[in-house]
Amino acid sequence: MNYQKLIVPAIGVLVGGIAGYMYWHEIGCSSGTCPITSKPLNSTLYGSVMGYLISDLVFDFLKKK
Repeated sequence: MNYQKLIVPAIGVLVGGIAGYMYWHEIGCSSGTCPITSKPLNSTLYGSVMGYLISDLVFDFLKKK
C-alpha cells in the first residue's frame, strides 16, 4: 500500500485545522454573525477541508512532474 497517498492528505488536514483554529483565535468574528468564523469548531473544520483539498491538489501536481 502506498502510504504517501494517505500521509500527505492527513498532514494537509492537520495543518489546515490548526490554521483554521488560529484564524478564529487571532481574527475571528466579533459580532458572532459570521457563519464560518463565529465558532472555533466551524473554523477548524473549514480549515481542515481546505487543507485536504490544497494538499491533494499539490500532491497530484508534484506527482505528474
